[in-house]
Amino acid sequence: MAGQRQVATAGAALPGRTRWGVFAAIAGVPVLLTGLLAVALVVAFLFTGDEDTGSRTPGTASCARALGFGGAALPPGAGTASCAVTHGITTAYAADFPMPRADLRGRPARTYPDAPAPRTDCADADADLCLDLGRSPAGLPDGVAAHGVRVAVHPEGAGSVRVYFSAFTVSRGP
Repeated sequence: MAGQRQVATAGAALPGRTRWGVFAAIAGVPVLLTGLLAVALVVAFLFTGDEDTGSRTPGTASCARALGFGGAALPPGAGTASCAVTHGITTAYAADFPMPRADLRGRPARTYPDAPAPRTDCADADADLCLDLGRSPAGLPDGVAAHGVRVAVHPEGAGSVRVYFSAFTVSRGP
């Protein structure tokens, strides 16, 4: 009979002992999976490129396209232009070029007939003239892709100026 008593107690838990090991294993699986998911998200965030966040470095652009985006064109007699584009949350084109000083005053009115006259009290202290345009009635003609255009004119010499042109929009662009 003593042998039977040993058999009966062998399969049961010892008095005062619980099964926390089984509970810990079952509860630990979701905690482990959550931790692995958090690590995977951190790794994915660290190794994604800038293209996923919408910010990109500027690239070169055709000057006809850059100026055309803001409803302008390279003026006759302008020197070599440098143009760039940046796509991201906004699309922005930039151009800078030298041009004869003699054509400066009439050029903005011919390009943007509904725009106010260029100002001389510019935020850029080095600029002789500046022009900030937005959608109509602020001066940009209908059909222009840009939401805004900024032009700043800096003196470059006795007979020439350097024009800094930028056109931007908040959409993905063309």
